[in-house]
Amino acid sequence: MQQVAFCDDFLWGCATASYQVEGAIKEDGRKPSIWDTFSKQEGAVLNGDDGAVAADQYHLYKQDVKLMSKLGFQAYRFSISWPRVIPDGVGEVNIPGLQYYIELSKELKLNNIKVVATLYHWDLPQSLQDKGGWANRDTSYAFAAYAKTCFTYLGEYVDQWITLNEPYCSAYLGYLQGIHAPGIKDLGQANKAVHHLNLAHGLAVAEYRKIGLSQPIGITLNPILPRPATRRDEDRKASEYARAFETDVFLLPLLGKGYPSLVTKDLGISYPVVDGDMDCIAQEIDFFGINYYQESAVSYDDTADRKYKNEPVWQPVTNMEWPVTPYGLLRILHYFDTVSNGMALYITENGCASDDVVENGRVHDLFRCQYLNKHLAICKQAIDESVNLKGYFVWSFIDNFEWAWGYSKRFGIVYDDYASQQRIPKDSAYLMRDVIAGYCEF
Repeated sequence: MQQVAFCDDFLWGCATASYQVEGAIKEDGRKPSIWDTFSKQEGAVLNGDDGAVAADQYHLYKQDVKLMSKLGFQAYRFSISWPRVIPDGVGEVNIPGLQYYIELSKELKLNNIKVVATLYHWDLPQSLQDKGGWANRDTSYAFAAYAKTCFTYLGEYVDQWITLNEPYCSAYLGYLQGIHAPGIKDLGQANKAVHHLNLAHGLAVAEYRKIGLSQPIGITLNPILPRPATRRDEDRKASEYARAFETDVFLLPLLGKGYPSLVTKDLGISYPVVDGDMDCIAQEIDFFGINYYQESAVSYDDTADRKYKNEPVWQPVTNMEWPVTPYGLLRILHYFDTVSNGMALYITENGCASDDVVENGRVHDLFRCQYLNKHLAICKQAIDESVNLKGYFVWSFIDNFEWAWGYSKRFGIVYDDYASQQRIPKDSAYLMRDVIAGYCEF
């Protein structure tokens, strides 16, 4: 064990997403999102769970902010619900819905906590999905108008903006694998969604620059860079195919480098690019957010659609059956640092699900503490190796609706008793308190 120190301006935060924590899905003018609809489909979400109540942060946000402050957090990353702000996806702005985010932001400011707002964390208004969702180019322009609304009403409160959270999941889990809303399994629609999400990001950043706001704006990706299962050249090639299809189609266009040839030429995948799109997508941004949970190993498979397949790994796994692979984070940080030429990076999500049990009023989540410590040590190593890493947001602040897993998986550093909505800080919350205070022992 050794005690290490992060620099004083390193930003420590916690994170959540609107549909996962807010609840209040029918209050103050909010209309259905694709997750409201998807949750009603038989078998789509474990146990038929939905986000109707979740952690009830819509009503309990002051209590949660007070707890964040007590634990020493310097920033809170939350997402804004599009169907709460513009319920029909386009058109009339819902002022009561916006007011919630204004009040949340004010409460954070009162507690000296920075406001980090994500514009889109997967809860697309159902009315837009009825018109094709992200497979429809018009959704990109609807997003730009929604983003402009948020910039206009919330610009004075927000310290840092994130356009999209994990467009990989929106495109591939939602339109290719069908395990997330809207539950579609169609490669053609998925590839359209990839491009239209990229375009939506660029259009939103363009609106931000027009308005003249000066706070940092960026995007959060969940990069997937599997390691080759062996030293054979074909397995190394497989890892390149995986990185190209799962990461580079989102990353490289943002940097003005276009879609990777491994995807467009080798795999024969095309995107619905219109003149001017790629320049729009490559709007200048201020940082990349990186969400990281695991790394896999792949081998070459000529019979697979994308020439690679996952192989078994040996590492211990989390409650999600995800292997604990902290060094994968180091590889990703160096990759982003290299391809972005040293752009500012933030870990915008990192954490794990575990089997948490309340015992005598405490939750002793040692597995999560060990997981976090291993990844925090990697963050410090990356900084020492000159990666421009500026902050870390633990996922998540509180237990919540874990998408297709419903309430069966707990990622929070704060335990939520869903029956009473009692909040119980876990040992991992006190670990983060110590880390933020400067006591880091890895």
